[in-house]
Amino acid sequence: MQRAQGRPRQHPVGAAPRGADGGGGDWAAAAPAGAMDPAGLLEPSLYTIKAIFILDNDGQRLLAKYYDDTFPSAKEQKAFERNVFNKTHKTESEIAFLEGLTIVYKSSIDLFFYVVGNSQENELMLMAVLTCLFDSLSHMLRKNVEKRSLVENMDGVFLVVDEIVDGGVILESDSQQVIQKVNFRVSSHHPPPRVGPLCSVYLSLPFVPPPGCSSPS
Repeated sequence: MQRAQGRPRQHPVGAAPRGADGGGGDWAAAAPAGAMDPAGLLEPSLYTIKAIFILDNDGQRLLAKYYDDTFPSAKEQKAFERNVFNKTHKTESEIAFLEGLTIVYKSSIDLFFYVVGNSQENELMLMAVLTCLFDSLSHMLRKNVEKRSLVENMDGVFLVVDEIVDGGVILESDSQQVIQKVNFRVSSHHPPPRVGPLCSVYLSLPFVPPPGCSSPS
């Protein structure tokens, strides 16, 4: 499935890009000096993901995040999602090429998960993001990856997506790392005692729940 030719715009999955403030991870630090030509023609693009969305088995949106202006309006986004759903929900394949885009997808009970990249994007990289998303949610939802459970824990679902991709840049492809980071973000905000989505996220993680969240029976 992986294309044979090299693509200068790819970067290692899970590597943190160097930002304007000089920060960054291994990928940024490993870039050799003078690797880019003066005109910037060899500068790799960091934006490898165009969209992530989750639909129910009727093709209705449950979550969607778009990272560029390929579909600038909500109307265009939903039309695209409907088109993608119509062409994929009855097939056994895991990849589709539609409207000049590469789409990888996976279904679970009454849910459909999609990750969208451009037509030249490495399918294996897109699939790594999709697998990380699904595995992270499966862990968080105690392997009950279906619509009702997802909707009840939507706060946690958004946290998971944001830990995997930020602004189109792939931040993480290891589901265990994603779960740990989500747990840290929840605990660092010291949520008030209550039973709700964030408590549900907490109880699904391998850490001690905060005050007010009782352990499941």
